Amino acid sequence: MAWRKLSGELLQLPILDEIRLKMIEEQDSKLKVCIGTDSQVKGAIVEFATAIVFIREGKGGFIFHNSYQTERILSIKERMIQEVSDSVQVAYSICPILDEFKIDLEVHADINTNPQFRSNAALKEAMGYILGMGYVFKAKPDAFASSYCANKVVK
Repeated sequence: MAWRKLSGELLQLPILDEIRLKMIEEQDSKLKVCIGTDSQVKGAIVEFATAIVFIREGKGGFIFHNSYQTERILSIKERMIQEVSDSVQVAYSICPILDEFKIDLEVHADINTNPQFRSNAALKEAMGYILGMGYVFKAKPDAFASSYCANKVVK
């Protein structure tokens, strides 16, 4: 699982080192980090993509992302929980750096809050998982890191 910039360029250093360097470079910016994962089913293959979105208040932002595929057949609820799990794992791994630089973190779930949508079947579990880990939870329509950013890079 290789981390990349939005352009597709591979990161030169391990993700934690890249984030630490960016935090040092961006010390004059007010930053917030949002993490989200999206997936797409293509026949018997499911592709997952996770995006770490860095928002510079008033100055745009940048994204690091990775993706992987699995051949497991997953129900919609299993797939949504796997997306959340991937995001939480990334959040957990980068939290020490974000805490060091006092940067706020949100975990975004590509789950619709409207019960008419199938993804809503996993809303309560996803919210409990994310909040239980101590992170700020966002779902659709506010979950842009998963719904837009990760969605853009999942193939």
